[in-house]
Amino acid sequence: MNKDSKTLLNSEAAQLAKLQKIVQQTIEDEKLIINNLLNPPEDVLTKGQKISDKVARFGGSWAFIISFFVILFVWILLNTVTPIRDNFDPYPFILMNLILSCIAALQAPVIMMSQNRVEEKDRKRSENDYLINLKSELAIRALHEKVDLLIEEQIKVLFDSQAKQLNILKSIEKKLNISKPTSLEP
Repeated sequence: MNKDSKTLLNSEAAQLAKLQKIVQQTIEDEKLIINNLLNPPEDVLTKGQKISDKVARFGGSWAFIISFFVILFVWILLNTVTPIRDNFDPYPFILMNLILSCIAALQAPVIMMSQNRVEEKDRKRSENDYLINLKSELAIRALHEKVDLLIEEQIKVLFDSQAKQLNILKSIEKKLNISKPTSLEP
């Protein structure tokens, strides 16, 4: 094997080693991302959190709104149609206002607890989206490195072949100059 072919084989081996190093680095960078995406932490809900989710789900539904209006309508109807002695909450409906205030006072913090949990889920989802984008960015970066490496090697091979061609041209020129008589007689 001549010197040129050994050099070419060595440069190809070096190029393959660089590509393997890039691939190995990419795999190591992606391990954490893949592990986090495949094994998301499970939500461990307490009884209070489960109850707050159910209350918020029901409190924000049409079933709640319609049933609430029906109860209020029946309450008002019973207290206005029945004789005054049987009314348990006469016209200004003070007891009804008290009950409505208590419901609102209790329902608001429960709904906020549920919303905080939803916000936490959204934050985790956005973190996973970020990790997916990061993984894509790492893959693109690895591809850029591979392309840059291939271009670098091609340029190196082109320069080497140009140098060899130049040496061949110089040796041909020398042979032509030697075989040509150098007489300059007028």
